[in-house]
Amino acid sequence: MTERPKSPLFQIAEDVVLGERVKLNPFVNLYGCRIGDDSMIGTFVEIQRDATISARCRIQSHSFICSGMTLGDDMFVGHGVIFINDRHPSTATARDGTWKLERTEVRDAASIGSGALIMCGVTIGAGATIGAGAVVLQDVAPCSVVADVPARLISR
Repeated sequence: MTERPKSPLFQIAEDVVLGERVKLNPFVNLYGCRIGDDSMIGTFVEIQRDATISARCRIQSHSFICSGMTLGDDMFVGHGVIFINDRHPSTATARDGTWKLERTEVRDAASIGSGALIMCGVTIGAGATIGAGAVVLQDVAPCSVVADVPARLISR
């Protein structure tokens, strides 16, 4: 297991499971998540409870991975990528606990370009590529390339 940094530059909760040889950059915020072997987590990344990052993933700086996300092996997440886990957020549902978490899965060897936004409840297939700045609102087929707002198929 990777040794936890002892510095105020890192916020790593006791319930975080770190695999072997995980590289953590300063100013990460991790709680209740799992990070697989040989993964790298960039500066200013937050990974929330009940998120799983599998082996050999690279999460670039300023990205947000919320509860309910599962990222497969050999994934690349560019700078400033945002995952969403609630389709209808509001202060009322947050306050009374009635909000609905929708899980998202990104399968092995997928690549997500910088600034992309991934809506909840979708599956991004193995080997798929999401273009920078894309807004993904629906499932992405394996080995396909999507881009634009909203994301649309560019090639397979």
